[in-house]
Amino acid sequence: MGNSGSGKSSFAKALGLPHLDLDTLAWTAGEPPARTPLDEAGRRIEQFALENESGWVIEGCYADLAQVALPLASELVFLDLPVQRCQAHARARPWEPHKYPSKEAQDANLEMLLGWIAGYPEREGPLGRAAHVALYEEFGGAKERRTD
Repeated sequence: MGNSGSGKSSFAKALGLPHLDLDTLAWTAGEPPARTPLDEAGRRIEQFALENESGWVIEGCYADLAQVALPLASELVFLDLPVQRCQAHARARPWEPHKYPSKEAQDANLEMLLGWIAGYPEREGPLGRAAHVALYEEFGGAKERRTD
């Protein structure tokens, strides 16, 4: 878990395990998009973990969804990078076809994303740093906090 642009997706892919990006289930389709009900998203997380018993990685910035996965997890990695680093990663991000119909559509969202990243340290709720710190501190299994 960590801020947008912290490297969660790249790190998860590098592990070579079945990978669930929480962005793909956190929101319902529609204008404007709305959060998927927690119980529905939780069932999908649990199903993913059960289907991949031999190993998996779930990544995202949603502390409420990560909370659902933690009882099933053997390890937690918190990518706690400085905002400026996350913004640099966002600027250099390759096209994410599972999130955007084109690179141009992704780039059109960049200024909003940079502002979103900047708000992470003070943001309240499950998408803010305080929620990530609390989840990290309460997790009793193996854990690692990366700041670089």
